[in-house]
Amino acid sequence: MGTNTPIDNESVRALAALLDETNLTEIEYAVGDVRIRVARTAQAVAYHPAPSYSALPQAAQAVAPSASDADHPGAVTSPMVGVTYLAPEPGAPKFVNAGDIVSEGQTVMLIEAMKTFNPIRAPRAGKVTRILVTDGQPVEFGEPLLIIE
Repeated sequence: MGTNTPIDNESVRALAALLDETNLTEIEYAVGDVRIRVARTAQAVAYHPAPSYSALPQAAQAVAPSASDADHPGAVTSPMVGVTYLAPEPGAPKFVNAGDIVSEGQTVMLIEAMKTFNPIRAPRAGKVTRILVTDGQPVEFGEPLLIIE
C-alpha cells in the first residue's frame, strides 16, 4: 500500500476473522492498487481445539462427502470459502432436510463469508438426497454441500 493510502481497519479485521473461521494460514484481498494480505504466523501459545461438531445432533444427519460427491451430477457446490448455516437463525427449522423436494431458486442454506450471509439456492428442482455439511462447518470453494436428484 502506498504512503497516501490509509489502512482500512475494517477490511483487515474482516479478513483476520475469515482467516480464523476457515483455519486458513493466509488470505489476500485486492481492489485496484490497494492490496491487503493477512497471514497467520506460528506462535508458541496454548492450543485449545474447538468443540467437535460431530457431537451435535445436526451432525448425525449430515453424510461425509466422498471424492465422487463433487463429481455427482446433482452436487451443489460452494461458490465461496465460508461457514455453512443450515437454518436462517439459531433454533429455527432448517432450510431443507434430506428427503425434501426443492424448487429451482429455493434457498437451501447460507454461507457466511466476511460477515455477510449469502443464500445458497437450488440450481434445479428435485429431491435433496444427501446433505454433506453440518451447521457451522467451514467450507472451501467448490466443496460439495448437498446432492439434489
